[in-house]
Amino acid sequence: MNTVSIPADAVRVSRRGDVAQVTLCRPPHNHIDIDAVTALAEALEALDRDDQCRAVVLAAEGKSFCAGADLAAREPGVKRDPSPFYRQAMRLFRTAKPIVAAVHGAAIGAGVGLALVADFRVTCPEARFSVNFNRLGFHPGFGLSLTLPRLIGEQRAAQLFYTGRRIDGETAVHVGLADELADAGQVVARAWALAEEIAASAPLAVESTRATLRAGLADRIEAANRHELAVQLQQFPTEDFREGVKAMAERRLPNFQRR
Repeated sequence: MNTVSIPADAVRVSRRGDVAQVTLCRPPHNHIDIDAVTALAEALEALDRDDQCRAVVLAAEGKSFCAGADLAAREPGVKRDPSPFYRQAMRLFRTAKPIVAAVHGAAIGAGVGLALVADFRVTCPEARFSVNFNRLGFHPGFGLSLTLPRLIGEQRAAQLFYTGRRIDGETAVHVGLADELADAGQVVARAWALAEEIAASAPLAVESTRATLRAGLADRIEAANRHELAVQLQQFPTEDFREGVKAMAERRLPNFQRR
């Protein structure tokens, strides 16, 4: 397997035949920030320009697929603003090659958003999925207000959003959040098997079919994300948001006060 260099330590790209693997390298939990999501976008866009690549596996090192976004301000007193992060994240939805995500461990918040960039998801019973934004005191982001109900239906998406409930890999497959269930040690291998099956089809036909099925989707996700961001920026200064973050750190139920 040959390795392609990407100018960021957050991501590694490997190739074998017609399939490439883009690996998030922020173990153990692969929290993503603007550097990581920019590196992911650059890697996927580079593979779009590579005619030898017909399908992509999206994977991660460590215990978790992605335990969420790291949007903390890097300097004291700097206002929290996820706008640059989301601008880079929206690039992921505009790439052309079919993507199979290998989701092991935790996919939390933006980690679910990242998994939903892919066309398909292979997971394991031990995986945990949660869109826990409301439990933290703010509105979902990463375009999830569109991508999640599009995949699993509005009713199930609403329940997961409102409660922040964690579901395992088996439940994720049952509700349509993931497509295949594999043993924990075989998630990447099964994702590769599906990617190789896709790569065996005619690449021009696959990519044009994908473009037809996803026509206008990236624009709709970006519009949804603009709305998400506007609401988030109103909610980040609230006491409820501070309480949600504190409660998570202290591993207790939050005590929200609507202020």
